[in-house]
Amino acid sequence: MSWIQKLYETYERCAGHEPEGAEPLMPIGHTTQQVQIEIVLDGNGAFRRASVLDKVASTTVIPCTEDSGGRAGSKPVNHPLCDKLQYIAGDFLKYGGEVTSGFEAKPDEPHEAFLNSIKAWSTSDFRHSKLDAITRYVEQGHVVEDLVASGILPVDVGGKLLKRWGREDESAPAIFKVIQNTQAPEDAFVRWRVEEEGNLVSATWQDPALISSWVNYYQRIQTKRGFCMVTGNETTLAIQHPAKLRHGGDKAKLISSNDTSGYTFKGRFKEADEAVAVGFNVTQKAHNALRWLIKRQGYRNGEQVIVSWAVAGKPVPDPFASTLDLCGIPSSALDVVPAASDTAQTFALRLKNAIAGYGAKLDPADDIVVMGLDSATPGRMAITFYRELKGSEFLERIQAWHTKYAWPQNFGKESKFVGAPAPRDIAEAAYGRRLDDKLRKSTVERLLPCIVDGLPVPRDLVQSTTRRASNRVAHDNWEWEKCLGIACALLRGYKYQLEQGNYAMALEPDRSTRDYLFGRLLAIAEHLEQRSLYYSGEKDRETHAAKLMQRFADHPCATWRQIELALNPSKSRLRSRSPGFLHLLEHQIDQIVGQFQANDFTEDRKLTGEFLLGYHCQRTKLNEPKPNISTPETDSKTETEETT
Repeated sequence: MSWIQKLYETYERCAGHEPEGAEPLMPIGHTTQQVQIEIVLDGNGAFRRASVLDKVASTTVIPCTEDSGGRAGSKPVNHPLCDKLQYIAGDFLKYGGEVTSGFEAKPDEPHEAFLNSIKAWSTSDFRHSKLDAITRYVEQGHVVEDLVASGILPVDVGGKLLKRWGREDESAPAIFKVIQNTQAPEDAFVRWRVEEEGNLVSATWQDPALISSWVNYYQRIQTKRGFCMVTGNETTLAIQHPAKLRHGGDKAKLISSNDTSGYTFKGRFKEADEAVAVGFNVTQKAHNALRWLIKRQGYRNGEQVIVSWAVAGKPVPDPFASTLDLCGIPSSALDVVPAASDTAQTFALRLKNAIAGYGAKLDPADDIVVMGLDSATPGRMAITFYRELKGSEFLERIQAWHTKYAWPQNFGKESKFVGAPAPRDIAEAAYGRRLDDKLRKSTVERLLPCIVDGLPVPRDLVQSTTRRASNRVAHDNWEWEKCLGIACALLRGYKYQLEQGNYAMALEPDRSTRDYLFGRLLAIAEHLEQRSLYYSGEKDRETHAAKLMQRFADHPCATWRQIELALNPSKSRLRSRSPGFLHLLEHQIDQIVGQFQANDFTEDRKLTGEFLLGYHCQRTKLNEPKPNISTPETDSKTETEETT
């Protein structure tokens, strides 16, 4: 039960101290609801006006009970204050309203239950003036009549509530624009405003005194008491636990024991609370804190949610952010491409400053929690990942991930940076942009321990991104550039963590491993042909090196001979236009070939992903921007100086 204890502590420490601009934590005994109709009363409970709410203003905090907070089925339990028309309107049946199927035998039951519950609250020791006004109005039994008279609910020629709007030649009433396609206007949810003299707060969901009235009253009427397994105290126990954690329509629960006929607890315990007993206050505050955290800082992928937070409420770095998002690099800085020798230093400084910014606010001993949630069915949710760390340890893990898996990334014109890619981008690089949600979710879950626990990236992900980056002709250029950077980042971090070598983000001329050297050769061949195509006015044409990249990865020696023969026309063109430039590249090719050990060059065995590191570094070096870059008409001497 560690997770619920941490969430409870988070609520206790953050309630009333939410960051500026953040949504406040929801009070216990309340839930959120999408509301379509707002009714305004005066202090005596007389109807004043009503309006249809647009979807932006529809989300409302309303009082609820344990039963109504997770209500479902054919006989849903009423909420105590705001609800649908079948509950609050005494004349609902008179106007042809249809109750839910479970109430068909006794259609008056929903309204009677609502009336009894609101009367019990309004006559208790926790009564409130707004509550009294609403109770008096509901007792009069003409809610639908007032809404019809106000033009909120349309009726047919017989005076019955209209179910559907079938006229195409007229504009539909506003209520039809805010309800779902499967609903009728009579299914609308209602909230209240009470305009009292001398009280500037008319909204019931914004009145702290009314909110406290319900919390105190509901705690008073709770009867089940026992030992709370979270706090260790004797207290009022929760019978049901809240839902709506990930969004307003979420019915899945983390704790559920209402299956008395199945095997939820049968065979081990006689009663559900023998398996787990949690105090009402504890479960309400813990679930409200989780709901607040998910909405504020959670990572979402369909029904999958992963959230990290500090129990003290302090800001923490997002483990699912790329280095670009983590460091907050301004857009103006993205246009500045650092020199190869400066890449690692600039990146390290930015990352250090970003982590130091969080470290200045986060105490090394602060508790950090990383929690993953997902559901296989609409009613049950599971914790798929859970870790507790100290602040200093969490920051070290985040910094280590962004350091080990750093590489120059090219995600587009506005997103060029040096650092680690986000897990979502890694999943797309490994399996393509059109991967299904299940594969994306499983990939993200597999990467989470790599970030939080410091484990190496799974080998199959490294191999998959390497294969896709090698298959250049199968992708658009921008997608291939993105995949290439991610593949190099994963390969570099994977080899570093397995102590197979530490690869620099800049060209290493002295590195003489076979795969690295072959990658350099491919980059030089591509660069040579690109310059030749530029002179001939065919700069958009694919080079032979690009076309044969996949084959080169499988059969480097045989394919290199094919590429080198295809370079002859380009060499002839450069020999007349830029002999110095051609001489320098040919000299570099000779130098690289001379670095091969023994029979490494002639062996035609498949290359590993390391060749991508050599290719990327050599290409970056050849394309490195330099001051006073010359035009194509530059003489051979200047071209030679530029390339060096």
